[in-house]
Amino acid sequence: MFDRLGSRLESIFKKLRGYGKITKADIEDGLRDIRLAFLESDVNFRVVKGFIESIRDKAHGEKVFESLTPGQQLIKIVKDEMIAILGEDADEIHLSEKPPTKIVLVGLQGSGKTTTSAKLGIRLKDNETKSLLVSTDVYRPAAQEQLQSIAGRSELAFYKKDSDDPLKIAQNALSYAKKENYDALIVDTAGRLHIDEEMMQEAAEIQKKIKADEVFYIADAMTGQDAVNTALTFHRKVPLTGVVLTKLDGDARGGAAFSIKAVTGVPIRFIGTGEKTGDLELFHPDRLVSRILGMGDVLSLIEKAEQKVDREEAEELAEKMMKDEFTLEDFRKQLHQIKRIGPLSQIASMIPGLSKSTAFQNLDLDDAGIKRVEAIINSMTAEERSNHMILNGSRRKRIARGSGTTVQEVNQLLKQFVQMKKMMKKMVKFGFKGKNGIIDPSRFM
Repeated sequence: MFDRLGSRLESIFKKLRGYGKITKADIEDGLRDIRLAFLESDVNFRVVKGFIESIRDKAHGEKVFESLTPGQQLIKIVKDEMIAILGEDADEIHLSEKPPTKIVLVGLQGSGKTTTSAKLGIRLKDNETKSLLVSTDVYRPAAQEQLQSIAGRSELAFYKKDSDDPLKIAQNALSYAKKENYDALIVDTAGRLHIDEEMMQEAAEIQKKIKADEVFYIADAMTGQDAVNTALTFHRKVPLTGVVLTKLDGDARGGAAFSIKAVTGVPIRFIGTGEKTGDLELFHPDRLVSRILGMGDVLSLIEKAEQKVDREEAEELAEKMMKDEFTLEDFRKQLHQIKRIGPLSQIASMIPGLSKSTAFQNLDLDDAGIKRVEAIINSMTAEERSNHMILNGSRRKRIARGSGTTVQEVNQLLKQFVQMKKMMKKMVKFGFKGKNGIIDPSRFM
């Protein structure tokens, strides 16, 4: 999502780093470019104005001009101010001392409330907290069935409606949750295509009646400033405790993330990074800023890998990479490991400098590309997977026919394989191989 903003800031900082000394005029030129970069990313103009003024004050106050590395000093100020805009440190769900913890989700239709209900349930489940999901949406066709289906696939409990009154559904679900000793009740409220008084009043009544511990506004990052304005309207009617920003893996400009806390005063608590029920992350402002600025986000990558990667298999593959014994069969296994963690572009953005490397940019390994690669490797014999050097012209033609691809695509894979070996070797270098397993977090501290 933040690729464009990151690229703009990178070019601005590259210019500033080139100066031995920085003048006031240089700083003003840089601030003007930064201002335009944020406005083009759909950040609220009042937020941008305050952001630039704060940077200007600190740039002068911290004696950037006399610094040995003035460009880096200014970059640090910009980074700190970006983190300040995004809000507090990571903040988990606040569990009530008297279960169940009541969590109410509000927002517009299509923002991702229903999917987020299950994502929150999965997150609580991973922390050994038993949740009950309920939908109070009695208006949208199949709303109940949708949440029930997602809950079933995620092995989460679902409360079937026993009334056509949203308020009674919520109350009855709460009584059931208490009776069956659930730790949390997650209430998915009804949404509309646009803000209306009836929707907000209903959400406010549910929040008051069940005495909600958490009220999360589900904001679709793709809607930009509309998400900010809607959050502000909801907050005035239903006191929000946090925002869950969804579809952060999309191609929106990302202005909502930088505006929502500053405009509403409500912190972003979680971010949705994909469509799967496990794609919900605790929001770390400092990590997101580091990712945008091309400084990586190794800590988040460590957490993802520790949750989803087979440690023994990854240890074995890392050993082979280090010894340059990595084969196409190992490549196939590594692709399975990568798919568990997330999209390759997302992984690369977490490793400092990797996404900008020539080796990575020459790869064509999106989801469709990975499936094509797997089909090609599956069409090879065990001997060919063990030694790609024996793949002559006739073998490549046979593999192309067997995988439904072309010889050119097979050739491209072999070229990518060599590049991937280099890239994965770099990942090992960045800490994916430690004495106690696949990851050594101390290398990043």
